[in-house]
Amino acid sequence: MKIAIVFGGVSFEHEISIVSSIAMKDVLNNELIYLFLDASRDLYHIPTDIIKSKLFSTGEYKKFDKVFLQKGGFYKKGGLFSKDQTIHYDVVLNLSHGGDGEDGVLSSVLEFYNIPFVAPRTEACVVSSNKFLTKGYASSVGVNTLDYKYFTKGDKVVVDSFPAILKPVKLGSSIGVSIVKSQEELEYALDVAYEFDNAVIIEPFISGVKEYNLAGTKVNGEFRFSIIEEPQKAEFLDFDKKYLDFSRTSKALEVDLGEKLNEEIKESFRRLYNTLFEGSIIRCDFFVVNDTVYLNEINSIPGSMANYLFQDFSRLFNEVASTLPLKKYIPITYEYVNKIQATKGK
Repeated sequence: MKIAIVFGGVSFEHEISIVSSIAMKDVLNNELIYLFLDASRDLYHIPTDIIKSKLFSTGEYKKFDKVFLQKGGFYKKGGLFSKDQTIHYDVVLNLSHGGDGEDGVLSSVLEFYNIPFVAPRTEACVVSSNKFLTKGYASSVGVNTLDYKYFTKGDKVVVDSFPAILKPVKLGSSIGVSIVKSQEELEYALDVAYEFDNAVIIEPFISGVKEYNLAGTKVNGEFRFSIIEEPQKAEFLDFDKKYLDFSRTSKALEVDLGEKLNEEIKESFRRLYNTLFEGSIIRCDFFVVNDTVYLNEINSIPGSMANYLFQDFSRLFNEVASTLPLKKYIPITYEYVNKIQATKGK
């Protein structure tokens, strides 16, 4: 199976996407095609054998072929006496973290052009990329979330008690996240968060809370789970730690929480994944407080696809790519229009 990896995009996580995508060379046992989406949303075909992060920081990627979209796939424009060249692939892996990749923009484009891809569909992206919407969705499917308050830029922000944790609504990788312990720290944290987003949520900060990660997917309607991992962290899992994790290819260590909590975390994942996230491999991050499981966040396109949580990620990916959900066929018959014309003709 030949995989076209689309990465980059207009996002605060643009650079993380580059690191994450390059890591796939050590993870997937497939022929890979790299399609880079730059800050101007121009696509470039980057040769797999020479791809490296420096190509992008120096702008060298612009010496490679530009790529264009059309119904059914990607192509390169031919010269004066040559035809356009189709890029051959079997499936696209959307590995653009953050905006464009995770907010539904890229998924919408791929769906519009009938391009098969591994990633959440548009509606799943919308739900998971917005922490405010994620909270409501989780509650609707019976998954616990921590109490929170939602504010938009210009609102008077009131915090009932400190410490609290403040998060921009639409960003991942802990960008703009702050732990605030006083009113003065709150004002500064709001200034930082509003540099990235125009809305925030504020949750109580629970010192020493246990966090656990579980990735998974569905293949032919059957859930496939990764191990449950307890990530290493200090006060909270900050940007630097998460950034390094985006290039991870070594396997994580499994934690055993006992039969009850193991199953509760998996059941929470099942409820969240449901049918909404079919066609994707996601990672959910959970808190456990007093033996109760709470959703922290849904990572719809996790760093390095959370490959380090699976025993055989390459095989799993190929199974997912081979069983993607089919879009419902909608026949266009013009029956109604013809009836109107027939009626007018009488």
